[in-house]
Amino acid sequence: MALTLERIRADVADCLGEDPADIPVDENLVDHGLDSVRIMALLERWRREHGIAADFADLAERPAIEAWAPLLGAA
Repeated sequence: MALTLERIRADVADCLGEDPADIPVDENLVDHGLDSVRIMALLERWRREHGIAADFADLAERPAIEAWAPLLGAA
């Protein structure tokens, strides 16, 4: 399965134990409970499953799904 904006949102929601509909794509994910450990876990998952080359600093700098999508090569 390709990494898409919807997949990123679903993975973040799963990591937080939330419904994807409750995770806005344009808001700071730290405000929704995403911490550095969870960002690293998501990044490792995406590297393993999708061959993503982004690094932690890129994601931590702007923790919003819409900011991550281009960094993660999402369609």
